[in-house]
Order: sequence, then C-alpha cells, then structure tokens
Amino acid sequence: MEDLTIAGSRDIYFSPSVNLKAATGVCSISGESYLEEPYEFYKKIATWFTDYIKQGGKSIVLDLKLSYFNTSSSRAILETLRVLKDIHHSGNEVIINWYYPNPDDDEILMEGEDFQEECGIPINMIEYELQDSES
Repeated sequence: MEDLTIAGSRDIYFSPSVNLKAATGVCSISGESYLEEPYEFYKKIATWFTDYIKQGGKSIVLDLKLSYFNTSSSRAILETLRVLKDIHHSGNEVIINWYYPNPDDDEILMEGEDFQEECGIPINMIEYELQDSES
C-alpha cells in the first residue's frame, strides 16, 4: 500500500493538500476545497481508506483543517466521512479531528458539528490560532 499525497493548488479551482500515510494511518486534508469535480477528488481519498483497512490497517487518524470549502465539496467530504463511519462500525479505530480557526470563525466550527451530526461518527473539534498566512 502506498501513501496518497496530493499537493494543494490555487489555480482556477482550489484543491486541498492531502497526505495519507500507509505506514501509520495518520492522514491530513488541509487548505481550501473549491473543486470542479469534488466527488472524483474525494472518492480517491475514500477508496484509499477502504483499501488501507482491507490491506490490514487497524486505525485511521484524519486531521481536517479546511479554511474554505464550497457546497459541492461539502457533500463530497460528507460522503468520505460516511466511509470512515462504516470503517469505524466494522471494528476499526477511526479518529477524526476537525480544526477550526479562532476566535471568530464559528462557520467552520458549525460545519464540523453538522458533519458529525449527519454522518454519525464522533469528531473532535479543535480550535487553533489563525496565522497571517492562512487568512
């Protein structure tokens, strides 16, 4: 099993940085997600999670630190989280950390809470200090 790494870009459309580690199951998705084909993009990630477990992976830790995502990306992210819910319900450890900037961005926090409610898997809400380069 190989890592899945996708460099984030900010061209016409914005894609997040993706780093899924096969050796550890520690994964991250960060940046902005404004994609032309969000379902294709996130399907690769969901498939990697499924294949990782099929090939003997026992746990997945996913750090989500998205500063912006559009509605179609939101739906694709939700589908990816549902795949993780299925993996969790099959007896594997799945930890999802949803990072949101402080102090004033309640919108990203609320989106994380909505994802948790809609997909039915626990998500850790973690506040972080927004850096000048991230705003």
